[in-house]
Amino acid sequence: MNVSKGLRWGAVAVAAVAVGVAVWVLATPTDEPPIEGAVVAYEPRAPQPAPDISFSDEAGNHLTLADFEGKVVLLNFWATWCGPCIREMPELDALQATLGGEDFEVLALSIDREGAEIVDPFFAQHDLTHLARYFDTSGRAPGAFDAYGLPTTVVIDADGDWVGTLQGAADWHADEAIALMRYYVEQAG
Repeated sequence: MNVSKGLRWGAVAVAAVAVGVAVWVLATPTDEPPIEGAVVAYEPRAPQPAPDISFSDEAGNHLTLADFEGKVVLLNFWATWCGPCIREMPELDALQATLGGEDFEVLALSIDREGAEIVDPFFAQHDLTHLARYFDTSGRAPGAFDAYGLPTTVVIDADGDWVGTLQGAADWHADEAIALMRYYVEQAG
């Protein structure tokens, strides 16, 4: 009888330890961004200061990434002639509608040489109402981020550090993409 009672207590102890470990693992925050599903191609990197690029906004103001410091920025290099870019622009617009504000911004940077002349009609045609218009008519900004194909998207944290890149198109309004961006916003908070 004592052996049976001891085995029961042993089983209870093992179960309690297992539950404790499970609770600890589930409660421990992860240091890694959630990368799955729609953003499985995202490549995080050790934070380093984002390259100093310049571009203009729809009012013609000269801007740099320093103008966005304090926000997490999803910087997307795109062009009106790029098929995958055209397909992902509504997703970026929807992401801006969902998360955009004082802590986060989608910075869709057109490299079209014609600037607003071609981008404004494109925005109207595709009913893009939440994204601001940004232009790099020189086409130099993508090279500073080793972006040699379009679309390429980089994530810049609230400190102005480049923390990751996704080459190619993605569904930026998918739950996984929203979770990835929320991860960076929460890291800043």
